[in-house]
Amino acid sequence: MRSLLLPGRLLLALVGGLLLWLSFPDHDIAIAAVVAVAAIGIAMWDVRARVGALLGLIAGLACFVPTLSWSGIYVGRFPWFALATTEALYLALMGAVLTWVQAPLIRRGRLLPAALLVPVLWVLQELVRGTVPYGGFPWARIAFGQADAPLARWAAIGGAPLVTFVVALLAVPGILLVVTRRTPWVAVALASAVFIASFSLPLPTSGDSSAKIGLVQGNVPRAGLDFNAQRRQVLDNHLAGTQRLGGAHDDLDLVIWPENASDIDPLRNEDAKRQVERAVEAVDAPLIVGAILDEPAPAVSNASLLYRPGGGTPQRYVKKHPVPFAEYVPHRDFYRLFSSKVDLVRAGFAKGDETVAFPVDGARGSFSAIPTICFEVAYDGLMRDAVRHADAQGRPSVLVVQTNNATFGYSAESTQQYAISRIRAIEHGRSVAHVSTVGVSGFINPDGTTTPTTELFTAAQPTHDVVLRSGLTISDRFGPWVEWACGLLLLGAAGLRVRERLAGRVGGQSTSPQTQEATTGARPT
Repeated sequence: MRSLLLPGRLLLALVGGLLLWLSFPDHDIAIAAVVAVAAIGIAMWDVRARVGALLGLIAGLACFVPTLSWSGIYVGRFPWFALATTEALYLALMGAVLTWVQAPLIRRGRLLPAALLVPVLWVLQELVRGTVPYGGFPWARIAFGQADAPLARWAAIGGAPLVTFVVALLAVPGILLVVTRRTPWVAVALASAVFIASFSLPLPTSGDSSAKIGLVQGNVPRAGLDFNAQRRQVLDNHLAGTQRLGGAHDDLDLVIWPENASDIDPLRNEDAKRQVERAVEAVDAPLIVGAILDEPAPAVSNASLLYRPGGGTPQRYVKKHPVPFAEYVPHRDFYRLFSSKVDLVRAGFAKGDETVAFPVDGARGSFSAIPTICFEVAYDGLMRDAVRHADAQGRPSVLVVQTNNATFGYSAESTQQYAISRIRAIEHGRSVAHVSTVGVSGFINPDGTTTPTTELFTAAQPTHDVVLRSGLTISDRFGPWVEWACGLLLLGAAGLRVRERLAGRVGGQSTSPQTQEATTGARPT
């Protein structure tokens, strides 16, 4: 592999990044993620850290530029490329760290441990990318392209991080086969065992009870950033959809509107309040409304409101993780130097501080509806805390994902988000009611299978008898154990590298080309 010149490595990294993109919706070629990790791992094998960083950057750009193209549909190319480049920098960091810690293992001929650091670093890269800065942006993780693959079942054991780890683990035999030019039987046996085990991992299909739930996808007057320029029309669309739903069904236990269904504050505007009340009367069932509240001034709140028949003050959940640059702009003056689009976010969204599970009295017993707003579904800890909180109340529950995809047009953003919800269903052993203003909307069973989804930018009112479940999965109980384990493995590998460097200094190694090669982990590429 040392003979592979830099242009060949760059091409491998580029191809790997593109293959990773193809694993996500709307392409959904799940196996492409395994080949992608293998290609990137081969490209990075036995090079200096700075070359690993360059290869990671190329792979990241090849993946994130097309995957996140929806982010620039209405705001221009600069925000799109800025986001894609930022995400790619995490892969650059991964490449630098991976090649640095692999070096002493490769030099000692411990090739299997060196290759096993590949899945370790992929997990940790996704952890950091989904954490910093500003809470991170955990989109386009390897796991989120596996919703239709058997490997998704590992989410019930270790959440999205374990799915990512397993996918990357399957790439290890391919990496070793190429760099050693012989069949790595131990790696093949390990990967085969993990892959076969994927089919035998049990996933729930039944539950404690069920509830008939209706979703209202009201649609908007037009796509784009000004989708809510006709806020009353959006609200009226959802009222009309709810009335159609009530006319067709008289046995609904719960009805759910999406995020931004009422951008007119129904707690302060009497007209909006009456429209919501009319909707509750039409279905004679509890209604969860996605609304924007004019509080706390001068900020606003992205909220889920639970209305019940008979009136009364609605229970609320306020989004705990507002999206930077979309719902608030950190360091506005600084980022305005790069794009005036930051001023499209006029009022910042306040951050909620309370985890909520809405209690609902269904015809077949009470249950909890766990509200999640838009991109919150991509955050492991937030979702896990919500499920734990709901389960502690002693009722079966369903996850509710309310989103608004109108600002991303006819793109893959909505299907990418729906795939994340499918992974969450498996991870937490819960049904998911996923509803969007414009699509896609649908119901996801606890095993990740899904009902037919709605079309984009069409009004629709799907219903389903949703399985309700209680209890916690292994992933819920043990939390981020995969990331902790990977962190410890990285610390061990880093300790080995540091010890070797210190031993070299104490031993007074020469500075011959051979010694320089041993110190850096590779000849010049």
